[in-house]
Amino acid sequence: MTSETKGSGPLSEAELQELVSSSDGGARNPAGAVGLFLAAVAVIWSLFQIALASPISNYLLPGAVLNNSRQFHLAFAIFLAFMAYPMFRSSPRSYIPIYDWVLALAGTFIALYGYVFYDKIVRNGGLADDTDKWVALVGLLILFEGARRALGPAMALIATIFLVYVFFGASDWVPEVIRWKGASLQKAMSHMWITAEGVFGIALGVSTRFVFLFVLFGALLDKAGAGNYFIKMAFGALGHLRGGPAKAAVVGSAATGLISGSSIANVVTTGTFTIPLMKRVGFSSEKAGAVEVASSVNGQIMPPVMGAAAFLMVEYVGISYVEVITHAFLPATISYIALVYIVHLEAVKQNMPTIGDRVVSLGRTIGGMGLFFAGFAALCYGVQYPVGWIVTAVPDGSGLILSGLLVLAYVALLWLAAQVPDLEPDDPNAEEVRLPVVGEIYKAGLYYLLPIVVLVYFLMIEQKSPGLSAFWASALLFVILLTQRPLKTIFRGESDMANAFRAGVMDLLTGLIAGARNMIGIGLATATAGVIVGTVTLTGVGQVMADLVEFLSGGNLILMLIMVGLLSLVLGMGLPTTANYIVVSSLMAGVVVQLGAQSGLIVPLIAVHLFVFYFGIMADVTPPVGLASFAASAVSGGDAIKTGFAAFFYSLRTVALPFVFIFNTNLLLIDVTVTQGIITFVVATIAILVFTAGTMGWFLTKNRIYESVALILVAFALFRPDYFMNRIQPPFEMVEPARLEQALDAAHAGQDLRIVVAGPDFMTGRLRETTLVLPVTGDGSGASLLQEFGLTLIPDGARTTLDEPMFGTPFAEVFQGFDFYGDEPVVITSVKAPMDQWPQELMFIPAFLLLAFIALLQRARIGRETPVKEGATA
Repeated sequence: MTSETKGSGPLSEAELQELVSSSDGGARNPAGAVGLFLAAVAVIWSLFQIALASPISNYLLPGAVLNNSRQFHLAFAIFLAFMAYPMFRSSPRSYIPIYDWVLALAGTFIALYGYVFYDKIVRNGGLADDTDKWVALVGLLILFEGARRALGPAMALIATIFLVYVFFGASDWVPEVIRWKGASLQKAMSHMWITAEGVFGIALGVSTRFVFLFVLFGALLDKAGAGNYFIKMAFGALGHLRGGPAKAAVVGSAATGLISGSSIANVVTTGTFTIPLMKRVGFSSEKAGAVEVASSVNGQIMPPVMGAAAFLMVEYVGISYVEVITHAFLPATISYIALVYIVHLEAVKQNMPTIGDRVVSLGRTIGGMGLFFAGFAALCYGVQYPVGWIVTAVPDGSGLILSGLLVLAYVALLWLAAQVPDLEPDDPNAEEVRLPVVGEIYKAGLYYLLPIVVLVYFLMIEQKSPGLSAFWASALLFVILLTQRPLKTIFRGESDMANAFRAGVMDLLTGLIAGARNMIGIGLATATAGVIVGTVTLTGVGQVMADLVEFLSGGNLILMLIMVGLLSLVLGMGLPTTANYIVVSSLMAGVVVQLGAQSGLIVPLIAVHLFVFYFGIMADVTPPVGLASFAASAVSGGDAIKTGFAAFFYSLRTVALPFVFIFNTNLLLIDVTVTQGIITFVVATIAILVFTAGTMGWFLTKNRIYESVALILVAFALFRPDYFMNRIQPPFEMVEPARLEQALDAAHAGQDLRIVVAGPDFMTGRLRETTLVLPVTGDGSGASLLQEFGLTLIPDGARTTLDEPMFGTPFAEVFQGFDFYGDEPVVITSVKAPMDQWPQELMFIPAFLLLAFIALLQRARIGRETPVKEGATA
């Protein structure tokens, strides 16, 4: 990839497809019987995962297979990794060397070792014997080699470093601050390969149960033609505006990002059409590539898939999937709105021309798109009512009736699609570009929305598991892929039914193969990341990391967050999004929560996980290893490093937002009413647009430096009104610890008290602090609330000490790290009681006044500059 990244010109279509396949699905593609065999294995893997997710999996698969599904999942991934990914760049692509067959078969057997020798392992109490430990060690080495091929060297190298730390953590050359006692080979291999703490842990389980089905759903939907439909609709709606190709690239990439788990595939799929058109209207090669990178990578923060991280957050945070995507929705949405505004400002700054001869109203376009998304959301939400009526009226036959109605809706929409020509990909380099007209093409793909409606309905309304929801949506896609071509043939009065049906079967098979190949890297990433997670649980290095970060940051929360963000960014430069999220969240999520509590900031765990995740996705952007930037430069013919820096600049809002929602959890829609949620959405949207105008140096006209600074200040005030209000009117008053019970008596229901507790650390004996939030509920007395919290106050002269809370009480887990039986007691050092405070929204008034003042300044300047420009032109 060296020549093309230096600006020697864009790659050909065949070279681009090789780029995508080598990074996502493997560069090797043998022909003949071996190729057919590998295709069959990929199809079998997809069908196995579908059977596993189906509601009748107990009947389709033996119990032993169900109980060991993670082993089978990893076995397929390892086998296909050695089949699809060559060992070196110079290794053969057209056939598979014998050593790869040996590694693939050995890896498959060792992945299934726990299934094959299940009875022996149970007899040993889940511990590895002498044979097991050597088999497990070989398995890890093969896994690391597979990960190196599929994901690059960084993942395998980091996992190897963690494994070396397990064995040699007690050595003198290990810094004392992270030194531990070390582990024997037998203990380490039991932990990493035999138990569910390492390779076969939560991450691989999530990949097995949820991620595969969503990746497969995206592959099938794309194979059905939905990706091309979404891109054409975006260009039809936005292509004629100033900078329209870039705006359409953002919206099209957002739509395809919903169904694609790969930034690189998204860049190449949409970029082959969008990047040449962006260059055509005046974007440089680097800026055109950067817009595509920023919009494609941001597809991974957009629910419902979020690059597989959403499903991992369910397990790690301990909340439902619906809650995860609810919390992630607002930041992702305003981030995309900001990106549309960024490309609009770029077009305005350079006075770019429009494409085509059609005059389009920006207001009407935005209104039309808003109505479409609102209507689609209303459809997804409203379908529950007729479904509920049918279930109530015919409880036994409701499933059959609903299936029949869904088929009728599909047939009707397909008949509508048959009235217009099938959508073919356009040539962006054609001499005359005719952008599609939404009114002419929308009929061609309305039926693609049905699987998405089914998915959203089961996820959000029925609140079924993500795996089962994706199963039903994928089942509908099976029907669509097999029947769309034959039924269109019938509706159009054509006679080539046999070829149409054969093409439909091939579409389905290639979709199943693509889904499996796209999962190879994710399967290996989650398994390899399990080694890192296993190291954390085995060695307790997580607590050591907390001490290290606290020492380096000096206890400053902002510095600590910057360090965590940089760690996520550095790790992400060599890891795929999913693996990076697993690693950094395992190491740092608990650190942020713990140190935040010590600083008096109560950070919800989901906010920390999203913080880590947002920085992790910047990996595909940031030079020198941003793979999406390399892919975009391969399409545009621009310089990869310059593309990466431009994409990073466009993604500044993705860097800023995590810092905002750590301190203002309203952005994550945590504990807000519907009215508060709407206000938060409107104000946050304005704030992100103002922040964008400040960082881009252009509002109504080119900013002066003080105007950019003022705009960023306005954005900060809109994002964090509490920061200023708390300095005008403190939200808490300090109360003597001995008066905690009286403070609880005086507080109103719905208010919170905060107490700071200090005491000796159970492990080190050093003094540690934490902040607890005591929510006041109902009309109970202060004494009853303390009893409910499990807090027993013991007056001790001038101090108020605490007794160890009983197991099962709300704060029992928090206090596990304190030593209640040492020489120094655990004491309450301060109590913050709530004070009446004006609504923080009042801070919006001066912020909007300052924004209006900047607008007036710039409007006046435009009025003074315009005549001069006209005179100069004349």
